[in-house]
Amino acid sequence: MSIDTEILTTLTGEDRVNAVTSHILSLPQDLRGPTVRAYSRGLPEWEASELTYNWDLNARQAQLPPPGRWNTWLILAGRGFGKTRTGAEWVRAQTENGRARRVALIARSLAEAQSVMIEGESGILNTSPPWHMPIYEPSKRKLTWPNGARALIFSSHEPDQLRGPQFDAAWCDELASWQYPNQTWNNLNFALRLGQPPKCVVTTTPKSIELVRTLSNGPGVHVTRGTTFQNKDNLAPEFFDAIVEQYDGTRLGRQEIYAELIDQDENALWKRAWIEDARLTSHPPVARIVVAIDPAMSAKPSSSETGIVVVGADMHREHAYVLADESGRLTPQGWAMRAVHLFDKFNASRIIAEDNAGGDLVKSTLKAAVPRTLPYKGIKARTGKYLRAEPVAALYEQGRVHHVGRFPELEDQMCTWSAELGPSGSPDRADALVHAITELMIERIPIKIWV
Repeated sequence: MSIDTEILTTLTGEDRVNAVTSHILSLPQDLRGPTVRAYSRGLPEWEASELTYNWDLNARQAQLPPPGRWNTWLILAGRGFGKTRTGAEWVRAQTENGRARRVALIARSLAEAQSVMIEGESGILNTSPPWHMPIYEPSKRKLTWPNGARALIFSSHEPDQLRGPQFDAAWCDELASWQYPNQTWNNLNFALRLGQPPKCVVTTTPKSIELVRTLSNGPGVHVTRGTTFQNKDNLAPEFFDAIVEQYDGTRLGRQEIYAELIDQDENALWKRAWIEDARLTSHPPVARIVVAIDPAMSAKPSSSETGIVVVGADMHREHAYVLADESGRLTPQGWAMRAVHLFDKFNASRIIAEDNAGGDLVKSTLKAAVPRTLPYKGIKARTGKYLRAEPVAALYEQGRVHHVGRFPELEDQMCTWSAELGPSGSPDRADALVHAITELMIERIPIKIWV
């Protein structure tokens, strides 16, 4: 199906672009991109640019905004689907057409926002046409378009940076890998208060965290699913063949290629059903409460979090109750002060901490944080995280551990970490939980060491 060559030769400039555009729009969506490329080769540069920068002509149907009313467009797709290009083009359309004047761009980290969303091959700068090319100011974390529309860049490492600004549009990239997904998402929702109505696009490979599961079934959310195979024509054959050969048929392949939202790692020690079946909204009297710390020695964005979990147990050590998870990326002074605050808040009997890495550092940090003595016990972990978690997981399976309320980050970590991940899993929250329950239910030693 083509345009009569004689007609094309009799038309010039805008008339020719309009004729080609009308013809391409009459084709099925998935045939439009190849047709654009075929015609562009025979046109002057500016006419070809009009076609190649027209996203309606080049996108696959799944990459175009859905019809109807929605607040959030959740794109759950495999690697290489074209998620980044879709997000960048959506932002471009919103700003170019005047539908958005203030945009939030959020990635796992600022480095990833810059390297993928802004400067990546499919990012905003490389997909914007010359007539709507934004100025990027990295030091200000800001993009400014010729018509005055602006975008600010944020990191999931710093959720509170979203307090204060307000936006009418947002693009969230790889939300399932965000450091603090719930806090970042909640703060963004409060900031999306401009526009009629404000809209958000989320582009992510699906991982079974609570926020993704909630969004995928939420009101006002349109979900688009896609696989790596759908963009095969635009991927290097070597990449496609290698990734399919290595991962097809595996759990990771189901997630990363076919974009399946797998509820949990089949090899994880904990099952979500165990947690849900035993969950409580309040707890009976407890005889003993501990604050457990799995300390990180740095507060850098690349470091692990410090796990800080509060757990209580009944008099007979039959049941344990998880009361709080206040983990986070904190300085040593920060986690010490937080642990002491929780110690006082819950009237705990002891603070316990793993001190393998820091020797007496945990004890000395706690002593420096507060001008009083505290009951403290240091733990020397003699086995790996996974092995020492096994007896705790058995208590969950028996229905003897109850989460009093919801702790999404802790529960996601518990149900997605397995021995196969090794040290890369770094289950800091779960490890603090294990220390607490081990102390209360498994290896309770009735001594106090004061710091």
